[in-house]
Amino acid sequence: MNDQVQASLLERYRRLAEISRNLASTVDLNILLGRITQAAADLSSAEAASILLYDDNKKQLYFESATNLEEPLMRGLIVPVDGSIAGWIVTHKQPIIIDDTQNDPRHFAQVGKATNITTTSLLGVPLIAKDKVIGALEAINKHSGQFTKDDQELLMDLGAQAAVAIENARLFQQSDLIAEMVHELRTPLASLRTASHLLLRKNVTLEQYTNVVEIIDNETTRLIDMTTSFLDLARLESGRIPFNSELYDPGVLLQECVEIMQTKVEENSLHLKLEIPRDLPTINGDRDKIKQVVLNLISNAVNYNKPSGSITVTAYSSLNELVISVNDTGPGIRQAEIAHLFEKFYRSQATEKTVQGTGLGLAICQKIVEAHNGRINVQSEVGVGTTFSVHLPLNVN
Repeated sequence: MNDQVQASLLERYRRLAEISRNLASTVDLNILLGRITQAAADLSSAEAASILLYDDNKKQLYFESATNLEEPLMRGLIVPVDGSIAGWIVTHKQPIIIDDTQNDPRHFAQVGKATNITTTSLLGVPLIAKDKVIGALEAINKHSGQFTKDDQELLMDLGAQAAVAIENARLFQQSDLIAEMVHELRTPLASLRTASHLLLRKNVTLEQYTNVVEIIDNETTRLIDMTTSFLDLARLESGRIPFNSELYDPGVLLQECVEIMQTKVEENSLHLKLEIPRDLPTINGDRDKIKQVVLNLISNAVNYNKPSGSITVTAYSSLNELVISVNDTGPGIRQAEIAHLFEKFYRSQATEKTVQGTGLGLAICQKIVEAHNGRINVQSEVGVGTTFSVHLPLNVN
């Protein structure tokens, strides 16, 4: 090894040590994955790098992060264990260098199609924490020449430290979510316990009995909704909900949402209007998940409205985005509370005793919209009403 090559390798190991300290101080999983992929690309002088995480229970690989990922809906893409290079790495727990990826039968082309980058060469290493494989780290397309054993050793060292950091971030994320969930479960469980004690009394009147049964029904429904929403949010935060991207007509989707909510609107003596132009552009994204967002916003507009109030759903395209808005004529939200609306389990103090909810719906909506590389915001005036607006990029290919 000549002096120049050795100096370059020493510099790369110095950078690896610096990167390792950076990874150890990061507990946000999304930020951590991004730092790992960027470090992998830099250390191996590659065009791009990616991380695929392995779910041992489902025996599935999930595409989680990449340096060249402009399409956010790729996160959560299921990559077959049988029939992919990453699957081979995970199964054999060994690194691999492939100089001609296109002619390798294990190459899974779907990821390359989505990222618009053709993989010609690849270096991949397993991510192993506590003797358990949790995924694969891959670098693609060496800038000059082919991947070497030195590149492989560097990426193996990075992968070993990255796997520990990922597991630590996951544990932190799970413990945080579980702590919040347990705290929120205490209220409905306390109500159920009180109700059960009342039913055990011998002198319960028919009216009291009916009221207690209604409490049990309401709190049980609340628990079911809360656990379902909690699981959705946990999967969204961990990237284990795959997004199915397709081209769809947002006008048709909004019409479907209005029709679905019409019965609930009428039951609450409200008025629901849909005001959209005929020439809305088609959009690319997960239709079902955007529908979930719109339905949640309309449902909130129903629950937090005033008697005989109205709800207006609008949409328009502006520059490079589609804007969908849901306006209500409810009591409005104080400015001090607006900043907290998208926090997990947050519920407005003014309505938490009169409107049943889990406090997770808006957090889920925000995660879905952000996964589409969009944003959601709110404008409100006390005594006038509230408008939630979803901004989605017009990224039609």
